Amino acid sequence: MARVTASEARKSFAHVFETAQHEAVIVERRGEAQAVLVSPEEYERLMSAAEEIEDIAAFDAAMSEEGPSIPWGQVKADLGW
Repeated sequence: MARVTASEARKSFAHVFETAQHEAVIVERRGEAQAVLVSPEEYERLMSAAEEIEDIAAFDAAMSEEGPSIPWGQVKADLGW
């Protein structure tokens, strides 16, 4: 992971973009991370992973609910499938 200051990023914007195609680039201001640049492919991969984690969490929450389970056939009938 590369790190650059905001002023360095302004001075060498093309280089920062090129680096972001291969690794994440953290842009810092006053020593604190302000942004992270990643390639579109890496962004899509991260978003897909986040959605999968949300789906797993929703499934786990549903499975931990108390009460009787509804058979799959009944669910499909209720939805008109």
